[in-house]
Amino acid sequence: MNTITFEKELAFFIENQEALVEKYLGKILVIKGREIIGVYPTTLGAYVETQKEHPLGTFMLQPCQPGPEAYTVNIASTKIGRY
Repeated sequence: MNTITFEKELAFFIENQEALVEKYLGKILVIKGREIIGVYPTTLGAYVETQKEHPLGTFMLQPCQPGPEAYTVNIASTKIGRY
């Protein structure tokens, strides 16, 4: 199984989050490497438009919000066992 990580893209967002939020608050950023390649009002729009010119798995969609909540996911489960 191939694992796609966006370490560069996430680091870029975190390093520049304050300035990006000032400029793009509430938008969806499309990040490839250490570059913003698109800004969209919705996640679906960002995905549909970006995949027309960039292969899936080569860009990251990032909500532009302040704080660590913008890039942190918490998952809770009441089930324990093998899947």
